Amino acid sequence: MNSILRPPSDDPLYALPDAARPHYATGMLLDAGDFADEQTYHRSRLARALAFVSGAGARRLAEGLDAETASAAGLFAGGTLAGLRVRQVPAAGEAVEEVRIAPGLAVDRLGRLVELPRPVCLRLTRWFDGELVRDGGDGLRLAALDNPQRFASARLVADGPALPARAVIADVFLRFVTCRQALTPAFASGPFDALDAVQTSRLRDAFEVHLVLRGDGLDDDFNGLPQQDRDLSALAPAARRDALHDAVLDGWPDIEGNSDAAGELAAPPGHPPGLDPTAVFLARVFVPVAAGDPPARSGDAIVDNGGRRVLPHLGMLAGALGLGA
Repeated sequence: MNSILRPPSDDPLYALPDAARPHYATGMLLDAGDFADEQTYHRSRLARALAFVSGAGARRLAEGLDAETASAAGLFAGGTLAGLRVRQVPAAGEAVEEVRIAPGLAVDRLGRLVELPRPVCLRLTRWFDGELVRDGGDGLRLAALDNPQRFASARLVADGPALPARAVIADVFLRFVTCRQALTPAFASGPFDALDAVQTSRLRDAFEVHLVLRGDGLDDDFNGLPQQDRDLSALAPAARRDALHDAVLDGWPDIEGNSDAAGELAAPPGHPPGLDPTAVFLARVFVPVAAGDPPARSGDAIVDNGGRRVLPHLGMLAGALGLGA
């Protein structure tokens, strides 16, 4: 059955709705909006809980940032709950080089669950050639940077393969989308008198994967990666306890300060322009290129999973703290 993707603005959670639920009484006249509001209430309550469990943007107050900077960092952070490892699959025989995302589950900045139920493959050569055609290679020129190691995670630098002297940098993002499904007969709405109208009867939570060139937002002061949570491991037990306590007390974000002039959710720092601000960062891809205009590929891509924000489950945290023994 064909599915039609709905635009992000169709999801009422983008408006950060109030916690108001319908109240029913015998004899009350109801319409579709009442039932939609009830779904929105339950969805928004669950999403708010997941968003705060995954970490609010104001958590950066615990890192010594002022309230204005913490608010600008975004309402919620989101991240990877399980799976979603990204890897490079080299070309072999008739198979082309791919960037492959494993199945998994993430929480986006609104607190929505984004599930990838099966592997997703991006054909790297086709993507690279498509970028050349799209704008004559201008995007690739901007994204081809010298000394790309400065934009890699500490884990890749310490344990990964050696990075090339020059590479095109692109980031993998996972985004929540909704698909319309299951058309069913309905009375026509609006100035129509059709007797054979249909309406969508099911909305399926789905996903999109994006590989985005990073020609902007990358410099020696900011590498465009999501800011990581404060490392408390070096603190003494009492100081660690106090830091965690303060992080909770200061963890309520300025919700009004996270909308732009148009009333839309503001993008977090370093987010690619034009990309849905709720999209979850998964990995950075370094595509080696030689000097040229536009740049030409000169080797296999290197994938960096170390820059993403992960949300380990409570059992794993208990084991890391020595509480699971």
